[in-house]
Amino acid sequence: MFSLLQFDWPVLLAITAALLFAGLIHGTLGLGFPMVATPILATMMDVRSAILITLLPTMAVNIASIFNSKSSLKNTRQFWPLVFFTFIGSLAGTVVLAALDPAPFRIVLAALILLYLWNNLRIPKPWLIDNAMLAMAIFGLIAGLAAGTTNVMVAVLIVYFLSLETPRSTMVPALNSCFLVGKASQIVVLAVAGLVGFRLMLETAPLAVAAVIALQLGQRLRSRIDVGTYQAILRKLLLILAIVLIYQFLSETNLVPGLSG
Repeated sequence: MFSLLQFDWPVLLAITAALLFAGLIHGTLGLGFPMVATPILATMMDVRSAILITLLPTMAVNIASIFNSKSSLKNTRQFWPLVFFTFIGSLAGTVVLAALDPAPFRIVLAALILLYLWNNLRIPKPWLIDNAMLAMAIFGLIAGLAAGTTNVMVAVLIVYFLSLETPRSTMVPALNSCFLVGKASQIVVLAVAGLVGFRLMLETAPLAVAAVIALQLGQRLRSRIDVGTYQAILRKLLLILAIVLIYQFLSETNLVPGLSG
């Protein structure tokens, strides 16, 4: 069974720093913890290991975020079917993650990051409204599959919510609800597959506490720091990470001569 203690101290410190940074970003922007933490960790290990490490911290951050915005949850009832389909998609995606070689998911993760960065993609709003249930089923299932295999569903869901012109006060708690059910389904499937146990939860509990503390710090800084500056820095970081992931994938698979050394 996977254990956090298989890594040496320099890597453990890097993991901790990555989760603290991701928690700070999530607190400031209202979303982004797995989208930031997973690719950073995936530059040091395979995507499956990165997801295993972030299971408990991501769930803790999502619960804290939902609790802090519980007054806005009543505005998200219209998106409950989306949350349900996200749960189903995440179950299927996690089964794939548990069964297959995790190497190809590195390029999928990079593609999802690039999709997120290319946020000009829009679906016609009238179609989304006239076919509300179908749209939530499509986006929910695709987002769940993305979450199950790469830990990054926001790249898919952000297209849906921005196409609907959903207010931020409604979008953020709805996104966190989707993140939470996706993470819960991941834990169940990976536990059944024998990849997650009480030991890993215990090992990553301090990381979860640290991530929530960073989240709260980010929430306090939200009104003091220009969010546009944070977003610009985050986009540059994600682009760099996507490029690194693509390079690593090409190197590992020998698709480009000379990269494997």
